[in-house]
Amino acid sequence: MSIEVLDESGTGVDVKHLARLSRFVMDQMRVHPLAELCIKAVDESTIAQLNEQWMEKEGPTDVLAFPMDELRPGLVTEEPEEGVLGDLVLCPAVAERQGEAAGHGTLAELELLTTHGILHLLGYDHAEPDEHKEMFGLQDRLLADWRATA
Repeated sequence: MSIEVLDESGTGVDVKHLARLSRFVMDQMRVHPLAELCIKAVDESTIAQLNEQWMEKEGPTDVLAFPMDELRPGLVTEEPEEGVLGDLVLCPAVAERQGEAAGHGTLAELELLTTHGILHLLGYDHAEPDEHKEMFGLQDRLLADWRATA
């Protein structure tokens, strides 16, 4: 897997930690071993610009997911598809506020946002109640498994 994590936020994000987490999540989701993922941590003004440009929403957000080849989770009975999973853009400043509010800190929030973003890249969504239940249940399981092995 090619996982590139870039910190352009100026906050000192642990890029190696997020790369290990991403590899773990992608392995658990049976993403092809040659799939590519890029994660970029940016400041609030950069993510606000991207949020307005691509999502037509104002202000900074926590994570944006830009799928590329529309890869889906691999099934045990078939070989996963090779390709570019896509790009994630994270905002550590927003993650810090959300992590404090949730009582689990910035790193745990960045782990949650990274996992959440990868699931979006794999086609998961949470617009409908049944989708929300499936996606957040999977996200919680992946994070619990990650924390049990980390």
